[in-house]
Amino acid sequence: MPTPTEPHITEFPLFRRGKVRDVYDLGENLLIVASDRISAFDVVLPTAIPDKGRILTQLSLFWFEFLKEPNHLVTADVQYFPSALKPYRDYLRGRSMLVKKAERYDVECVVRGYLAGSGWKDYQRTGMVCGIPLPLDLNQSAKLPQPLFTPAAKNDIGHDENISFEEMIEITGEEVAEELRERSIKIYQRARDYAKQCGVILADTKFEFGTKDGEIILIDEVLTPDSSRFWPAAGYQEGRDQKSFDKQYLRDWLETLAWNKEAPGPELPADVVENTRNKYLEAYKLLTGKEFRAD
Repeated sequence: MPTPTEPHITEFPLFRRGKVRDVYDLGENLLIVASDRISAFDVVLPTAIPDKGRILTQLSLFWFEFLKEPNHLVTADVQYFPSALKPYRDYLRGRSMLVKKAERYDVECVVRGYLAGSGWKDYQRTGMVCGIPLPLDLNQSAKLPQPLFTPAAKNDIGHDENISFEEMIEITGEEVAEELRERSIKIYQRARDYAKQCGVILADTKFEFGTKDGEIILIDEVLTPDSSRFWPAAGYQEGRDQKSFDKQYLRDWLETLAWNKEAPGPELPADVVENTRNKYLEAYKLLTGKEFRAD
């Protein structure tokens, strides 16, 4: 649900409300609005993280420009938004994108370059990640011999479900599945190599694609701390968890509470809010080379 600080846009129908983003149907285009809501363990917490939506949106815009991949962005400049949105410009500025309405492939294109998260848990149980065999002597957080493409079926309500490449083919068709796999790995490799120059390790990420006018384009957010696992290169060491620029700090704090991980979530104290915000700000500065400006 929206927080009290979020305006209720009524001029256009709500296309989809996610845990942290709202999408409005503007006819030919969509309006994606990144709120300051934050979720953990599939629960939207009652305390917002100031400027989080703007930081994530600005990072996506940075990557769209860097990658030069065909994508859904029309404009992020509110002065070119429909005039009906003028009363909301102060809120929308910096946190929203006008995008092409594409036909989404219902697959998360996950690329893993390091053995972490659910991949590490899977490897400990099976010696594989999502059914892909790996050498038997790898440590936690180890760099993989080559990036792994591990798709997941989209689930707009709960967790996405890991699927095999063969199951992905059943959803998208073989030709599309192969193109999405190839493009996802190439984008990951380009972003990984760039991030390395910035002192950041891109451990894994996920992409979404859709089709518009017969062309496959990159959609949704891209390479943000909410869709990727970023680690500071300084201090990286195999065999343990890494410090992270994503929500892991918040998850770790929540794990110290007597909370059953069901709604409603707990209110966040001021220091946890500030520390979480600082993780996003640090990632932004390292990757873009600029200080974040809310305006």
